[in-house]
Amino acid sequence: MKPSVLFVCVHNAGRSQMAAAWLSHLAGDRVEVRSAGSTPADQVNPAVVEAMREVGIDLSAETPKLLTHDAVEAADVCVTMGCGDACPIFPGKRYLDWALPDPAGQGIAAVRPIRDEIRALVEALIADLAG
Repeated sequence: MKPSVLFVCVHNAGRSQMAAAWLSHLAGDRVEVRSAGSTPADQVNPAVVEAMREVGIDLSAETPKLLTHDAVEAADVCVTMGCGDACPIFPGKRYLDWALPDPAGQGIAAVRPIRDEIRALVEALIADLAG
């Protein structure tokens, strides 16, 4: 059975969208990928869409999704990104917290290093899941 990873941030408009896109891009169908936010935004951050487009990943059709207890319960690994207490905790689940700057309100120049840091974290996660 393939592992399931859920990426969570407050608005599901930046960090969690980039992480989910990287994991889908790099792991293909070996991992089930979801992302959600405790307070979803109306749209994915345009600077995030542009930064990912630069590396050949299209997020233009993605929309922020509301975090549900079911999504967390279904995930093998839950990666939080600055949502603090808003993320539900279930016993027996594996939780990772990635301390990443929030790209909200930032321009593309500020988003690129966040994008690249998320890629490195996702690559390490893939190696860990494969182990």
